[in-house]
Amino acid sequence: MNKYYAVIVAVATAMSVGSTATAGTMIQNKGSDTLVNVAQSLAEEYQKIKPEVAIAVTGGGSGTGIAAMINGTVDIANSSRIIEEKEIKMAAKNNIHPRELVIGYDALGVFVHKSNPLNEITLANLARMYGDGGDLNNWKQLGVEVPGCKGQKIILISRQNNSGTYEYFREAVLHKKDFIMGTRDMHGSKDVVDLVGKTPCAIGYSGMAYADQSSKMLNIKKDDSSPAVAPSMESAVNKTYPIARPLFMYTNGEPTGEIKTYLDWVMSQQGQCLVSKKGYAPAKPVACK
Repeated sequence: MNKYYAVIVAVATAMSVGSTATAGTMIQNKGSDTLVNVAQSLAEEYQKIKPEVAIAVTGGGSGTGIAAMINGTVDIANSSRIIEEKEIKMAAKNNIHPRELVIGYDALGVFVHKSNPLNEITLANLARMYGDGGDLNNWKQLGVEVPGCKGQKIILISRQNNSGTYEYFREAVLHKKDFIMGTRDMHGSKDVVDLVGKTPCAIGYSGMAYADQSSKMLNIKKDDSSPAVAPSMESAVNKTYPIARPLFMYTNGEPTGEIKTYLDWVMSQQGQCLVSKKGYAPAKPVACK
């Protein structure tokens, strides 16, 4: 997988099944980097069931996926944020009518280096870090000293502005205020966590499914008087985690044919258990082995 997470799932399968795949269906699925790993896994598993249906999965960001749907170049757009009103209006001009499907939930993780002694943070302090004009720029201001962090200056890791994760963070944490200048903007969700894990001074935000041993996720407090809540599948679904969000797949109108059959499978027990296995909360209660 390259840094843009462009993952073409169907090509090798289509070549291997020959005339069966050629005579079958190709579903184009594009968008959110938060969702690209789970979308790839869903596509791969589904092709074991229906090898005549080839599914091409690419990342690039939620905005990229939604734009492709508006332009009529994809069948399914993955998004980690809700479609915007201006995008709905643009779609209508192209006679595209977005239909929304929630396939799971994510607790948006706030990551710091594993050596960072900080364990929790308020939304207000995150806004003071990331928001334009923010005044929180040193770990000592939060009462900690991070081993290996020269000068204790906070390094802010963010996402590029075509990312649904970027837009969700801007809305939920910054209340639509602009980001402060000087953030290091990554192409993908995994890139954020990778860089935080290599940078003791850093803090970044990404989907909880990208957690690894080089970093840790902070517990989040809605305000000073609220409890600190850990990001988890349970806290994402019951919305006790302050920055939990739904994960979407969008189609042009009510899906039909093979697209509907595929999305019905995504919402089945098998599909939803795979969403859970990949680190996100399923959209509905399922009993998984």
